[in-house]
Amino acid sequence: MNIRVGQGFDVHQLVKGRKLILGGIDIPHDKGLLGHSDADVLLHTISDAILGAIGEGDIGKHFPDTDPNFKDADSMILLQQVWKMAQDKGYSLGNIDATIMAQKPKLAPFIAQIAQRIAKGLGVNHEQVNIKATTTEKLGFTGREEGIAAQAVVLIYQAHS
Repeated sequence: MNIRVGQGFDVHQLVKGRKLILGGIDIPHDKGLLGHSDADVLLHTISDAILGAIGEGDIGKHFPDTDPNFKDADSMILLQQVWKMAQDKGYSLGNIDATIMAQKPKLAPFIAQIAQRIAKGLGVNHEQVNIKATTTEKLGFTGREEGIAAQAVVLIYQAHS
């Protein structure tokens, strides 16, 4: 069996006038994440982790913010394209473990829904997707509510027959 691990990290600034989309879910909040696409920091992080595991760079390489085709793009669609790249190379998902770092809003009520949405989007069992949220105890840019960060680790594998 060929086992690969990838890790991802991303940050987006919080601003007025944008929706807050995390894990493909619209989260009620007075600010949203700034970015060329829908700025879903969690899905960008998971995409980067998968791309790292298959040795294909990062999402900026595949979906550059200079390309108008990706303006306001749904990050779930981008993640699905990344996952298809991994599947086309013969990989299956072992698991995803991700953490969202945000002082506000409180994300605990949305964690299960986010994990289910990601699992459904990837066509995997929800038990393969673990999402956590934490504050940074009011420290740093996340603690000052200037942005949200996320990190993820993925394990993928090729079963040889």
